[in-house]
Amino acid sequence: MAKEQTKKITSIGGSALIEGIMMRGPKKTMIALRTAPDKIETEEIEVKTLREKYKFFRIPFIRGIAGMIDSLKLSYKSLMISANKAIDAIEVEEEEMGKFEKWLNDKLGEKFMNAVMTLASVLGIILAVVLFVWVPGLLYSGLTPLHPFFDNPFLRSAFEGILRIALFLGYIVIVSRMEDMKRVFMYHGAEHKTIFCYEADEELTVENVRKHRRFHPRCGTSFMIIMLILGIVIGLFVPSFTTLGVWGTALRAAIKIVLLPLSVGLGFELIQLCGKHDNWFTRIIAAPGMWAQRITTREPDDAMIEIAIAAITPVIPDDGSDIVNNKCCK
Repeated sequence: MAKEQTKKITSIGGSALIEGIMMRGPKKTMIALRTAPDKIETEEIEVKTLREKYKFFRIPFIRGIAGMIDSLKLSYKSLMISANKAIDAIEVEEEEMGKFEKWLNDKLGEKFMNAVMTLASVLGIILAVVLFVWVPGLLYSGLTPLHPFFDNPFLRSAFEGILRIALFLGYIVIVSRMEDMKRVFMYHGAEHKTIFCYEADEELTVENVRKHRRFHPRCGTSFMIIMLILGIVIGLFVPSFTTLGVWGTALRAAIKIVLLPLSVGLGFELIQLCGKHDNWFTRIIAAPGMWAQRITTREPDDAMIEIAIAAITPVIPDDGSDIVNNKCCK
């Protein structure tokens, strides 16, 4: 597909949900959900970001850390709303429910769903730390006794970083084969295409949105890939502690977790740079993430594009305060 010919760059961004999309503008955040074949529900989300509350979090590099925290909170809140709406949209006959299910539904209801989602999030974070931080270091520590060649900080950092990227992409590929996740990735594509349509200064119609690309340089997928690559560079400066054995691997992993805000801050500035400018330097930076979006996005159907349009339209400010660049390269 031809390169996008954008006329402006917006700060509006979003995320795919369960049968819906969240769009966030400078003044308003909105979610749009498909609750029936012919029904779209919208809901505004009140959000007060760290950067709005405290000037400290507007400082370059620091603002990236605040932005990630705000995005995680907002994404979690939006996902909870979409999950609850999805459950409400499924009609379950009372007589088909077991006694235990009835008790849970009557006594706990939404609270139970929130508790399950919270527990899943905590377990997910623990699994991510073990799989993406500790395991790569542990595996490389098993190589160092084999030959002095492996006692090399550059090789260690490269091995750990490449393995993390492979695990991340492998996980996404496996998840993408699930039917429900295929639909989420289709909504992800609809989100990107709709933002591109707006940045091309075209009317937001299904026909106009459909013709745009589904790969966007400011995507969260690109941000994750950039962070993983930055982790390789940062890992060069973290000692290996090989004399401490397994405890040394754990200590190195702990230091890398402490240094994670550095990767977040640098990654945020780079993704912002890629979003505002189009030149050889930004294209090189964005290339790995744009490639990864071939996995995390799919071509949406027209009904999904309708959802994306319903989500973005209310968050577009009348005063143009969302526009960060009006002289984008063509």
